[in-house]
Amino acid sequence: MQDYKAPADLLKDRIILVTGAGDGIGRCAAKTYAAHGATVILLGRTISKLESVYDEIEAAGHPQPAIVPMNLEGAAVKDYEEMAMTIEESFGQVDGILHNAGLLGQRTPIELYDPEIWEQVMRVNVTAPFLLSRALIPAMRKSDDASIVFVSSSVGRKARAYWGAYSVSKFALEGLSQLLADELDDERHNVRVNSLNPGATRTNMRAHAYPAENPDSNPTPEDIMPMFLYLMGPDSHGVTGQQLDAR
Repeated sequence: MQDYKAPADLLKDRIILVTGAGDGIGRCAAKTYAAHGATVILLGRTISKLESVYDEIEAAGHPQPAIVPMNLEGAAVKDYEEMAMTIEESFGQVDGILHNAGLLGQRTPIELYDPEIWEQVMRVNVTAPFLLSRALIPAMRKSDDASIVFVSSSVGRKARAYWGAYSVSKFALEGLSQLLADELDDERHNVRVNSLNPGATRTNMRAHAYPAENPDSNPTPEDIMPMFLYLMGPDSHGVTGQQLDAR
């Protein structure tokens, strides 16, 4: 499905939340989902970046998005619960979550890894998706066809030296994805859960991780959107508990 051709109205009338929507893959996914008819909830910590995405979506004539400023590193359980209540009151249900936000942390041996940075990465990359999913599952059960997508990584499927907390956090996300897929695979079959590895992509995070690499050698976020669309739309109904690759 990496060459999936999405119909223009694939996500019409769907409510989709994207974390890390201000930059990179999250920004591109939010704009792409909106272009295919979705009302997108833009979640991120930098309001100016979210406003920029909001303005681009509006200028293109797509459904009016919503902005949810949230610092995933510092957010408490009640913040997620209040956010879920507000979303449910405003939209009635949630049809999709793209868990995209993430921190790279350090590229260093474990024996030299800063414990505070470890905690920070795990908080944003693992605890936040858990708390967000936990809070929004009731709203997703109100949808006839809902999808949760965890943005993973190749180092979350096979660990490589010096990737530290980032690698371990992505392994944890894979586990959370499989666990949720199994728990939500009930008689209604209305919430599917999958992980998606974008592969090498031209983003700021990739540039920090591989400073010697020529960024132009990697695909752009736009190039990998077919799988992001496929997993959010009705054509992937019944696909759940899978570890998928964008390319």
